[in-house]
Amino acid sequence: MTRLRTLLATIRLPAISVLVALFVGAIVIMLSDLEVLGKIPQDPIGAIVLGAQRVYLAYTSLLMGAFGDPAKFGKALASGGDPVLWAKAFRPITETLLASVPLMFVGLAVMVSFRTGVFNIGGEGQFMMGALGGTIAAVVLGGAGVPAPLAILGVVVAGAALGAAWAFIPGILKARVGASEVITTIMLNYIANLFIFFLLVNWDVIQREDHTQPISKALDKFVVIPKILPIETLRLHLGFVVALLLAAAVSWFLWRTTKGFELRAAGLNLPAARYAGMGAASSVVIAMLISGAIAGMGGAFEVVGTVKQLTTAISGGVGFTAIAIALVGGTRPSGVVATALVFGALRNGGALMGLNTGIPIDLLFFIQALVIMFIAAPSLTQRLIRAPFRRRVKEATA
Repeated sequence: MTRLRTLLATIRLPAISVLVALFVGAIVIMLSDLEVLGKIPQDPIGAIVLGAQRVYLAYTSLLMGAFGDPAKFGKALASGGDPVLWAKAFRPITETLLASVPLMFVGLAVMVSFRTGVFNIGGEGQFMMGALGGTIAAVVLGGAGVPAPLAILGVVVAGAALGAAWAFIPGILKARVGASEVITTIMLNYIANLFIFFLLVNWDVIQREDHTQPISKALDKFVVIPKILPIETLRLHLGFVVALLLAAAVSWFLWRTTKGFELRAAGLNLPAARYAGMGAASSVVIAMLISGAIAGMGGAFEVVGTVKQLTTAISGGVGFTAIAIALVGGTRPSGVVATALVFGALRNGGALMGLNTGIPIDLLFFIQALVIMFIAAPSLTQRLIRAPFRRRVKEATA
């Protein structure tokens, strides 16, 4: 019972923030519709009804794009097992889960560093370097005919190693000379992007055969990440399972081990941790190494399992979105996983929403920004929720 209350208390603010953000988004949808605005002077009630219909269409399209159309599930059930119909029914939800995989990895990476009091803004660069490591390992190991299980393991290890090495640079700089990890990690994001561009243009080992664009070779010719479901058209792969297992492992490490306690203690109160004999410098370096390894692992799974080609756009801004995910998730692994799933649903469902309603996908980024704002300002969120009830109490007592 106590654990349930703790869980409810943990998810209360994020859940309220998401609901308030969706409500504000609904108002924006209504006020940005020219037909609704043109109808307000003549028929305000009709304008409100029309606006509500547009909001309903937008959000139902968002949900169906993220989780699937109930009608398609009905057809699949009625077919008696037609794999094509089942693939069409399950494709939206599997794509949502797939979109959440890199968000989980980098969100966990950022969460670990935040828990230690290190503001790792370099998840983007570490993710990209992990993708580079995965690409090199796939081409080298796959080209050498290494058995598939060992090649997959090599891809993951190479991604984690290169991501950890990239995170080690700002970690050791902060530990040794006190350099700001915010500045160094941001700069390393740009360096990672340019370094990958240089290799894609000049290094024949990973460069695509025609040499016309900065794109790597097709990686599925060398290594294939196993899919979770037996239907060929569904792309959800092993990376999703690994991300969930990694979240459990991170939770165990931080809350069940001595070293995890030391890292969290350093994040809560660094002078007190030093007074207790805990190594502050080593905590920073260890946190950055773990953070970079997790982000790099996510990059390896993304480039080999999902995109199957390395480009400079491989990250898609996932590193900066992960910062929001870590904060919204309360810097806890379970919260990060849940928030990554929500953000993945917004990303995947936005395409159908835009197709059915003409609403630009930028609205979803606006909603994400609102969620972050309400999480960052809990007193504002609580006031927005309590204000109507306070008015009713005043009216009742008057």
